[in-house]
Amino acid sequence: MTAIRFFHLADLHLDSPFKGLFGLPEHILKNIRSSTFEAFDKIILKAIQEKPDFLLIVGDIYDGENRSLQAQRRFQDAMEKLFQHNIPVIVSYGNHDHLNGTWTRFALPSNVYELPAETTVVQLKIRGQQVNIYGFSYHERHLKESVIESYPIAQDQHAIHIGMLHGSEAGNTTHDVYAPFTKQQLIEKNYHYWALGHIHKRQLLQQNPPIVYPGNIQSRHRKEQGLKGFYDVTLSQTSNELDFIPTSTVVYNTIEVDCTNVIHANELLKRCSEAITTNRTKYGASVVELHLQNIDEQTEALFEHATVDAWLDTVRETEEGIEPMCWVQKLVLQKTASLYEQTAATQSVVSLMEQWDSNEWKDILKDLYQYAGGARLIEPLSDKDIENLTQNAQALLAEEIQRA
Repeated sequence: MTAIRFFHLADLHLDSPFKGLFGLPEHILKNIRSSTFEAFDKIILKAIQEKPDFLLIVGDIYDGENRSLQAQRRFQDAMEKLFQHNIPVIVSYGNHDHLNGTWTRFALPSNVYELPAETTVVQLKIRGQQVNIYGFSYHERHLKESVIESYPIAQDQHAIHIGMLHGSEAGNTTHDVYAPFTKQQLIEKNYHYWALGHIHKRQLLQQNPPIVYPGNIQSRHRKEQGLKGFYDVTLSQTSNELDFIPTSTVVYNTIEVDCTNVIHANELLKRCSEAITTNRTKYGASVVELHLQNIDEQTEALFEHATVDAWLDTVRETEEGIEPMCWVQKLVLQKTASLYEQTAATQSVVSLMEQWDSNEWKDILKDLYQYAGGARLIEPLSDKDIENLTQNAQALLAEEIQRA
């Protein structure tokens, strides 16, 4: 039985502005701002070298509805290269680059199939195998209603059927909910593969048939940690093989530094340097947070006469000029519980915070999230954010008690 091979990628966000980066040297900032383009270039080079049957790009090629000239030119150049190697590309546009935006238009070559606002099918013939690819592009940014009913149930038993959908699994509140669906709704279409986009975290929602989020191809801020990339998929009517291919040019990461028995400044700097070197070897160029763990009274004394910011500057100076670059964005002290004397009052506050659910945290933070000027700059509150807020609040409470 004929098998086909394709690349499944999504959420390129070419020309992303990379919010939340402060104090970076200009050359590092320039490298980070070009990282989405470099990650995309890796995919195009691999496609030219290995010649898959086609590429699927499932929404948010561009970061904004105005589709910057630079991003469009880079994308058009890439499509021309694939055209020269006879590699088809099926493209859908998502909430960030919806069809109702305003932009100066570039003409794409004939190997590129741009899906319209209505759900449609692109039919390919690959070594005698019929392949039907279904999908649509967002007509406007806020597509809150489900569109899954517009996808036809697969009828042709001799064809391979693939669905493209830029949207959210119903009930998943970790990201803005657009074009919601359930796994059961997708399964009922009888497709052999679902190529999803919109969620930036790589996820395999279902093995058979594969229902797959590849995540974005390059992290854009500290909440998008770890390696990013796309899936190289080999698919037939009866089998599938998914190979994740990393493309990150810059990896965002949290590095945990064990500070047990650290007494002197040079010991602390050495522990930080060793941890950064390990991260550099594993991930290459990175933007990281250093979380100093197991801070006891002896280690804490190192911060009595030098601020955390002064230590951060010193760590940065130690790493300056070493390639690939590793920019330390933040230094976080995680003190041992034994440093603080728990009283009945503090214990009751800590216990109360630990009982708050996501709705109670949202209610507490509603003034921040409802303020229009700030809300557009912060991501929706996730379970990980709530865990960090709880830990930080407890640490602040302990520090204030210690000062009293």
